[in-house]
Amino acid sequence: MGRTTIPTRRELVGRAAELVPLLRERSLWIDEHRRLPEDVIDALEESGILRMQAPVQYGGYESDPATLVDVHAELARGNASAAFCVSVWSLLNWMAGLWPDEVQDEVFARPNVRVCGTLAASGTAVRVPGGWRMSGSWRFNSGVLHSQWKVTAAVPEGPEGANGPITALVPTSELEFVDDWHTFGLPGSGSVTTVARDVFVPDERVIATADFFTDQCKSKINAAKPAYQVPMLVTSTAATGGQLIGSAKYALETLLERMPGRSITYTDYRSQAEAPVTHLQVGEAALLIEEAEARMHAFADLISAKSAAEEPWTQDERVRSRVQLGRTAQLAKQAVDIVAMAGGGSSIYRDVPLPRIQRDVHAVAIHALTNPATTIELYGRMLCGLEPNTQYL
Repeated sequence: MGRTTIPTRRELVGRAAELVPLLRERSLWIDEHRRLPEDVIDALEESGILRMQAPVQYGGYESDPATLVDVHAELARGNASAAFCVSVWSLLNWMAGLWPDEVQDEVFARPNVRVCGTLAASGTAVRVPGGWRMSGSWRFNSGVLHSQWKVTAAVPEGPEGANGPITALVPTSELEFVDDWHTFGLPGSGSVTTVARDVFVPDERVIATADFFTDQCKSKINAAKPAYQVPMLVTSTAATGGQLIGSAKYALETLLERMPGRSITYTDYRSQAEAPVTHLQVGEAALLIEEAEARMHAFADLISAKSAAEEPWTQDERVRSRVQLGRTAQLAKQAVDIVAMAGGGSSIYRDVPLPRIQRDVHAVAIHALTNPATTIELYGRMLCGLEPNTQYL
């Protein structure tokens, strides 16, 4: 394969911006059909955005953390479900780069490949010659309807179970889909349940789940790259935070666009833009968004700096990574809630984006890895000199 030309951050953000009109136009269809339409998938492929976290030896870009933040934010200015799927594919494509090189040869043989999945070990695995037989069901598989591979975790039966769960790369063609994704938030992520029935997975596609938090990279080529020494959940913070910022920006933009000519009903204000309460709402929301964006940019820069210096990540720094995402979610949700209230009664119509943005941001904020309450508690424990109450760091 020839040398890949790596687009700059500005170029990739520009390509994402070009997709915003299409994403907005398709938002009602996305909500109604609970998945992304094929024209959106085609546009994402053509943009090159799906290659941001594929290894360069397979034509990927290995984009830096700040690029992930800004590109995902721009996509969320169009549609949060689409941005959420892309953020999942960014993280899981990067994660696929941790498998042995011969496995990556298979996974990344397809251009614009999309990997999804979770580390929730809700399945079982039985050791057989040459690999494992996996069975079980897994929920919350965002982006799986348009993915070719899925990261799937299971608990081994028998003596092997004493070593903890295992995680496998499984072709989505070998899984069954259960059409059970009926949600108020992020409906277009298509995060349906998947089922495996005695699916064979060869040994080379299986990694001990604990290794993703310790000796994570099994690739000889990628192990030499600083980006693949970054802890998985630190990379997750960079991949997830931007969409929250972009959604909040979209909400404020929508409010300001709808404001001209609007009065505040049952008051003497003939123009909402002239009311002091509006000034307070807009000002507060804008500051919250600015603070969220500054926080994520600062953390993205920290990741890049530590990678360049090849510095290991301490436990305290991993905890701080978790709280960066939680705090960003908290700030973005506060901003969107303020804007949604300022939108007034007419904003409840389906063709007004504000309620959809509010529901989508709420859905991201209550994600187990994003939830402000649990991440801030974790940070507080560290400040009080206690050990973390989670292995997910």
